[in-house]
Amino acid sequence: MKTGSPAVQLNAFIARYSPDIAAQTRAMLKTLRTRLPGAVEMVYENHYALVIGFCPMERASEVIVSLAVYPEHINLCFFAGDRLPDPGKLLRGSGKVSRHIRLEGPEMLDTPAVMALIKAAIADSLPFDRKQKGRVVIAAVAKNPRSRRT
Repeated sequence: MKTGSPAVQLNAFIARYSPDIAAQTRAMLKTLRTRLPGAVEMVYENHYALVIGFCPMERASEVIVSLAVYPEHINLCFFAGDRLPDPGKLLRGSGKVSRHIRLEGPEMLDTPAVMALIKAAIADSLPFDRKQKGRVVIAAVAKNPRSRRT
């Protein structure tokens, strides 16, 4: 899909999911955009999931957090997860870099433990230019993504 602006393309990717997952994704994006003003949203429409990474610049290697949207759930991924303080023991995974939280809904982003993890991830990253306008970049689109509905 290469029609429309990157934001229009992202909306089309989200629309492929069930109404519930699509609504949750949009609500989570709204929250993360508020918390990460000026972020570049790197979008990967992969075979298994839609991934939206929030970066201070247009380099995937600098991603701080990302949403990984699957047909039945959404994960919030942290790319400094192995070194973030996690007193609530929310982070899953044992990778050397990436850890994630399975989000039960958009309201989970407003819990103190998740907010603290996001704040710690931001502090661990390159600074954002909060004066720049955030933007969406379509980084990759799978030729044959799996069905986005269950």
